[in-house]
Amino acid sequence: MTTIAFIGLGNMGNPMAANLVKAGHNVVGFDLMPENLALAKEHGLTIAEDSQSAVKDADVVITMLPAGKHVLSVYNEIAPWAKKGALFIDSSTIDVESARKAHAIAHENGLASIDAPVSGGTGGAAAGTLTFMAGGSKEAFALAEPVLKPMAGRIVHCGEAGAGQAAKICNNMILGISMIGVAEAFVLGEKLGLSHQALFDVASTSSGQCWSLTTYCPVPGPVPTSPANRDYKPGFAAALMLKDLKLAQEAAQGSGAATPLGAEAAQLYSLFNAQGGGGVDFSGIINFLRGDKS
Repeated sequence: MTTIAFIGLGNMGNPMAANLVKAGHNVVGFDLMPENLALAKEHGLTIAEDSQSAVKDADVVITMLPAGKHVLSVYNEIAPWAKKGALFIDSSTIDVESARKAHAIAHENGLASIDAPVSGGTGGAAAGTLTFMAGGSKEAFALAEPVLKPMAGRIVHCGEAGAGQAAKICNNMILGISMIGVAEAFVLGEKLGLSHQALFDVASTSSGQCWSLTTYCPVPGPVPTSPANRDYKPGFAAALMLKDLKLAQEAAQGSGAATPLGAEAAQLYSLFNAQGGGGVDFSGIINFLRGDKS
């Protein structure tokens, strides 16, 4: 049994930590929100009074936080309190530069570290089927892999420090662009008199096939498990998609990469969020493309 500190017990962190408990680990949790701590306690976590006490006896520390500034702040708070040789895993989605700074803080304090953002949303977090994209040394990845397995469907070592975050923002740029393309096709199909099912039956078995269509279809009916059948209750909120698309654009500008479709996707999701769409699933952008402002 490994003692794991889990800091950041929100919509993703709580079910992830619960799966670690189910796997037999001793998980000590901390979060700033009392309601998150109450749910974590129901899941079998031991609740710490603060972040420092959460990590002081931990073999592994996992963080799941909103942004790079939060990760760096928490790392500066907890790294001096952690056991020498402990492994730090950050599963937040943040910018590559902040991820590399977090690695540096860990290493300065004698700690192993990987950045390991995830794909799979809240459903994957609950089911333990997340994809982890890991950046860090081969040695740190070898330590992290068995810890990640109870939460994962797939674990990929993408390279050195920051490579996990690089893979995540590239993947989610593809996802944002493809969802807009699928949604536009259904809006056009509606105008041309095509039923949703007819378009799905053709495109899902032809060259238009993609995850945004076959798994997360943005119209009700063809894929019963998609959020479109639940009034776009978020599995992955549009506000989070916008965050990731902005991270991709920051990385593109910093590296000199040309990403015109990524830039347009970021602009469309920014407009969708500005109209109040941030709290719905990102596939709900189809309503924005229809001109529905309700």
